[in-house]
Amino acid sequence: MNYYSLNRKAPDTNFENAVIKGLAPDRGLYFPREIKPLPVSFFEDIDNKSYPEIAFEAIKQFVSPEIPEDILKTIVEETLSFDFPVVKLDDKISTLELFHGPTMAFKDVGARFMARCLAYFNKNNTNEVTVLVATSGDTGGAVANGFLGVKGVNVVILYPSGKVSDIQEKQLTTLGQNITALEVDGVFDDCQDMVKKAFLDAQLTRKMQLTSANSINVARWLPQLFYFMFAYKQLHHQHNEIVFSIPSGNFGNICAGMVAQQLGLPIKHFIASNNANNVVTEYLETEHYNPKPSVATISNAMDVGNPSNFIRIQEIYDNDFERLQANLSSFSYTDDETKTALLEIYERYNYVADPHGAIGYLGCKDHLKTNPNAHCVFLETAHPTKFLDVVEDVIKTTVALPPQIEALMGKEKVALQISDYEGLKAFLLGTI
Repeated sequence: MNYYSLNRKAPDTNFENAVIKGLAPDRGLYFPREIKPLPVSFFEDIDNKSYPEIAFEAIKQFVSPEIPEDILKTIVEETLSFDFPVVKLDDKISTLELFHGPTMAFKDVGARFMARCLAYFNKNNTNEVTVLVATSGDTGGAVANGFLGVKGVNVVILYPSGKVSDIQEKQLTTLGQNITALEVDGVFDDCQDMVKKAFLDAQLTRKMQLTSANSINVARWLPQLFYFMFAYKQLHHQHNEIVFSIPSGNFGNICAGMVAQQLGLPIKHFIASNNANNVVTEYLETEHYNPKPSVATISNAMDVGNPSNFIRIQEIYDNDFERLQANLSSFSYTDDETKTALLEIYERYNYVADPHGAIGYLGCKDHLKTNPNAHCVFLETAHPTKFLDVVEDVIKTTVALPPQIEALMGKEKVALQISDYEGLKAFLLGTI
């Protein structure tokens, strides 16, 4: 598979180079040159396929021939070592739980897949790769866990001080080994801008090989299409019009769902459920895309004012606004509305959601008002105990800590504080 830059000022490259480089030389995101639909028989026979078999067939075209099929099968099986259950709330709404991995967040799949791809590419390489990651919440922990101990890979995670939950911070600051956390005096957008700036800094790139494990990287982004196929397998016998409501921050997850649709998965419609960071909601209403500084909310993983992956979504629809608008709706919700939804889900369904899932639930409710025949699935992207202070305060009930979270509680945070790009550059030049 060849990949091209969405800025269209760089040569095409293969999967291996796209993964290792992260961004194209012209600072554009890489996008697959072609998306070939899977045969209809693949979806007709999906009940007889395991999750790893589904994932292997879905991702194969995007990584060939750089990763041999036998190696890819092993990578997929190791990546998908946990479950992805759909929980039915009522006849109209279900939730797809994506928090059963090691860091209890949906990003475990992409991080584990990318780490294994990079380890394969680096197996005979004596040069080290430095993975730079900006996180607004769950990405950092997932990447830290996925890359922990991977030979020849150093991981540097930038996160905004005071704007991730205590448990999220523990997950990215307590592992040690080849993982370093940098606590940034700023917001997520500042962290993301620093990462992008580093890729263009010739002084850095002459000294070290930099790549990113944010969803700008194709190996982190594309495996997220698996979720939608796994949900379809569980639901297609009961429901004809399956709609997905995705809590959306950097828009990698929903974009991957759209790639699954391009592969032939019968998805009826997508809903981008936003918090107060509602750039895309406004765009679909006005056709004006106006990035703005991010706003801090209780659904912090979605606090993104300029979502990187939206340009990929526009590419899928050939920058045709009407085509995009026909397949994508978007709604925006306040923190108060999110808390009301958390309580409603708990009291009505005896289900404990996290703030991001609650926003996805609200998107389902709004869509169903005008589309009563749909069955809407909201993505529960993180375990509610990662947001204990918010969740327990709203539902007035103690939520038991799962083993993955409990193991973190006694560990000591280790993070270096920086305030600007020069701080990041000085750290990279001085220590790696």
